[in-house]
Amino acid sequence: MIQLQQVKLKIPHTKAEIEKKVCKILRISRNQLLSMQISRRSLDARRKPDLSYVYTLEIEVKDESSLKKRWKQNRSIQFHPPVPPYSYQVSGTRNLSYRPVIAGTGPAGLFCGYALAKMGYRPILLERGASVEERRKDVETFWKTGRLDPESNVQFGEGGAGTFSDGKLNTLVHDPDGRGREVFRLFVQYGAPEEILYDSKPHIGTDKLIQIVRSMRNAIIEMGGEFHFHSRMTGIDLADQADGSPRLKAVLVESTADPQAEEKIPADLLVLAIGHSARDTFAMLAENQFSMEPKAFAVGVRVEHPQQMIDERQYGGTPESRASRGLPSAAYKLTANLPNGRGVYTFCMCPGGYVVNASSEPGYLAVNGMSYSGRDGENANSAVIVTVRPEDYPGSGPLSGVEFQRELEKAAYRAGKGKIPVQLFEDFCENRCSEGPGAFAPQIKGSYTWSNLRDIFPEEIAESLKEGILAFDRKIPGYARKDAVMSGVESRTSSPVRILRDKDCLEANVKGVYPCGEGAGYAGGITSAAMDGLKVARMISQTYRPFDKDCEVSCEV
Repeated sequence: MIQLQQVKLKIPHTKAEIEKKVCKILRISRNQLLSMQISRRSLDARRKPDLSYVYTLEIEVKDESSLKKRWKQNRSIQFHPPVPPYSYQVSGTRNLSYRPVIAGTGPAGLFCGYALAKMGYRPILLERGASVEERRKDVETFWKTGRLDPESNVQFGEGGAGTFSDGKLNTLVHDPDGRGREVFRLFVQYGAPEEILYDSKPHIGTDKLIQIVRSMRNAIIEMGGEFHFHSRMTGIDLADQADGSPRLKAVLVESTADPQAEEKIPADLLVLAIGHSARDTFAMLAENQFSMEPKAFAVGVRVEHPQQMIDERQYGGTPESRASRGLPSAAYKLTANLPNGRGVYTFCMCPGGYVVNASSEPGYLAVNGMSYSGRDGENANSAVIVTVRPEDYPGSGPLSGVEFQRELEKAAYRAGKGKIPVQLFEDFCENRCSEGPGAFAPQIKGSYTWSNLRDIFPEEIAESLKEGILAFDRKIPGYARKDAVMSGVESRTSSPVRILRDKDCLEANVKGVYPCGEGAGYAGGITSAAMDGLKVARMISQTYRPFDKDCEVSCEV
């Protein structure tokens, strides 16, 4: 197999033109080229409006050995054996008394459940919220009417918080054993476009993510897994080991549809894939001897601009020329380090997207961003966020970051009187309430009202947001335009808590429990959470044998 790097072609071009360029680089005839697969594609926009795609390609040719002699000194032409498929082998020898339980069906829980089911463990997946089909209706009802279901919303339900986002799959996680490649392969297998396998900034879109989550659930069930929706984990029974350390004994579950219905599920393995917003579960774990600590995260606002402006700044040319070349709605990623020591950066940028009400608790308000797969909305939006650290939080306990989030979300709820508070950037700088839009209107899912976002934030964070946006204007002219629309508060960027786990065996201090994914503090987005789910599943498979009896879970009511 030959890996060919830095193959550059101007946009637009055809597959045949890529093949012609490959043959020219390798100095081979077309009939010597057996196959060509794109492994990476990135956009080179340094010479606007003349844009190019830059490819990394995997090539098979006739008589590879002769080419290897010719090109062995060329760094852009690498020779390697084919990449083997991801392994789902079981090597564990310890016996299980019960089927593994997974709390949470976001990316971490879903991919952990898939891997365990594929290896024969027949996992039980608990989800406090609704199935993704039912959840979609609950979320749309909330955006239309303002009636919040605390158990089925943008944060809670099958698919996790990332389902109602842009479905971005970027990650900086090192991937030596192919977990990231396997995550992408499974996404494509269950309905994602093949482009995510090679685009440098892959995304799926909320509409397609919903279909993929449903398809993965059905596959897990076919392989022996089991889903319990509207089932919130409310407690954990522990037993003392010989050395006095705690070990999992059972999981306590309450029906969110019927609070009187409780059950106790005996378990010797529990994967905690609870997501970054399970505040009541964090509190329960802290009361049950789990070692936890507050961690840094980031807070801020959503900022909207006309997508046409972002396209022009990033691509150049006219709208007609951009359309003729089939260019997608442009994205951006911006960072700034301020003199006060804070970092300000954009996060979860949604081309052609919507700001959405992402609240999960009555009396508290949070926002997020979302795009559909077409990314064809009028506005671009992104979180503009400021790093915050444990020393910024009230108190010093493991849940101090949660309290910091809640203070901001309560202030946002007050500022908007239950609606999303919205403000123009000029008014934010002048610390005055906005009265209406400028040259373009907000694109928001959920009710909103014009307000003063300065009332939400501590002064240092508010000033950092202002200075960060002004700094971004030097990179994308017009970013700090007077009528840029700001919405708050963006507070669910990542978990404010880390549930400590052993770096070698991945267990918490409570034996048999595996903290996993973003909520536990070990991931930062859809891809890295899914990768951590595969990582935990592999660790389980290297320690335990599948529960091979013909069992049904016995529950104590």
